Amino acid sequence: MTGIWGIVNVTPDSFSDGGRYLDVDRAVAHGLRLRAEGATVLDIGGESTRPGAERVGPDVEQERVLPVIEQLVAAGAPVSIDTFNAATATAAVRAGARIVNDVSGGLADPDMLAAVAETGADYAIGHWRGFSSDMYAQAEYRRVAREVAGELKERMGDAAAAGIAPSRLIVDPGIGFAKAGAQNWELLRGLDEIVALGPRVLIGTSRKRFLAETLRHAAPEEEASEPRRDLATAVTSALAARAGVWAVRVHDVAATRDALAIAHAWEG
Repeated sequence: MTGIWGIVNVTPDSFSDGGRYLDVDRAVAHGLRLRAEGATVLDIGGESTRPGAERVGPDVEQERVLPVIEQLVAAGAPVSIDTFNAATATAAVRAGARIVNDVSGGLADPDMLAAVAETGADYAIGHWRGFSSDMYAQAEYRRVAREVAGELKERMGDAAAAGIAPSRLIVDPGIGFAKAGAQNWELLRGLDEIVALGPRVLIGTSRKRFLAETLRHAAPEEEASEPRRDLATAVTSALAARAGVWAVRVHDVAATRDALAIAHAWEG
């Protein structure tokens, strides 16, 4: 069964739910609710990666996420830390996180790969071509799936050189990161090239701009509301599961859980 990562944004400015769970108690309650709905991992982030987001320092990031991680781990939840920063990754693993989810694949912080190697945690390598403030300037591809696979393979090599065993790696093709609308669809259609790399594959389409754009084309008179984007996320997650991905990262766990259950029943 495909795993479901439930997103817990402990930020004031994430693109979808920024500020909703900035309070520690509310973030913990939200994480526990996602866990009860079927999340296999809770992905905790303290810095927004939305387009145009401003960076925050590791001290602020850790102040936001560490209390949440500690309480969720104490409640028995498997936790991932969503961070660019080596210092935050190390502190989060000490607090109980099992996975470091780095959307930059080690490119944002030169100390990240060595830090993760030392922690023993699993490491999710995202495909990345620059920080959110100007990432779309890098959205130039001839064959997006092949190029993304090639760049991820380079990051896998660097992770191995730093001492991270292949069995600890997860790869994420970075849907929405330095990729314009149609490029995301092309990348999803080419997921076999990402799966062929060998490590577990994580996909995150949840509520992203390219889904909203597609929904607006389908029904121009309707707003691409959060429920509609969650339905679109569930569909893309089910299709990604059929393509062989290991896990999907979503805001609405219940909708994706149901979509995956139906897809798996279809396959028999």
